[in-house]
Amino acid sequence: MSFCDFHWFSKTLGKQVATYVVLPDNPELKPPFATFYLLHGLSDDHTIWHRRTRIETYADRLPLIVVMPDGFRGFYTNNTEGPRYAEYIGEELPAIIERNFPARSARGARAVGGLSMGGYGALRIALGYPDRYTSANSHSGALMHGSRPTKKPTSSLQDAEWRRVFGPKPMETDHDLVHLARECEKAGNLPKIRIDCGTDDFLIEDNRAYHKHLEALRIDHEYEEFPGVHNWDYWDTHVRTALAFHAKNLKLKVPG
Repeated sequence: MSFCDFHWFSKTLGKQVATYVVLPDNPELKPPFATFYLLHGLSDDHTIWHRRTRIETYADRLPLIVVMPDGFRGFYTNNTEGPRYAEYIGEELPAIIERNFPARSARGARAVGGLSMGGYGALRIALGYPDRYTSANSHSGALMHGSRPTKKPTSSLQDAEWRRVFGPKPMETDHDLVHLARECEKAGNLPKIRIDCGTDDFLIEDNRAYHKHLEALRIDHEYEEFPGVHNWDYWDTHVRTALAFHAKNLKLKVPG
């Protein structure tokens, strides 16, 4: 595959941002291509999926562009006190990718996935923009962070940060993935959803809780648990299943 270190100006954030892009160079694969937006976790940046996994190898035979943006620490949602990260990822990024790369501009040609904060972000983007994304997956996602009150700011930097991101009571807002899923279900406009998590991951109970919420709402989705913890061995293994999930929903044709 070809690799691009893409730098561009985000009007939403008011700053220069960087995005890694890998795209097919196999002459058997004819453009324009579908696009998979792959989101990183809280402590990482746009380089991490490419550095810590074999994502380029796994996607090699697919007619698919993989886009890895920098999501900073904003949970890919429009922060209550801060930048509008959902708008940046959900709207602005696809528009600039589709202007600069041979990417198809259609709901049926866009998928999104991620790990941890990016797992939350993938569902936040797909459920927040259901007319733009056909499928979403979460690995080890922080899926309940927007569905419960945040702690009052203390000496903990993280408590203050979560309050700025989600506000004191994010439930029933666009930060709340349960609320967003319910609204999509009412509108009959749900993306396909896949969730997985390691059984020894510190976020396993949040994943089980969100799975139960989707079951209660009778929302069709894939949910699996596997042996593993919150690390790159787990994500490098299971991103392959995510690619197969999206390939099916994007209706990708792989050359024989």
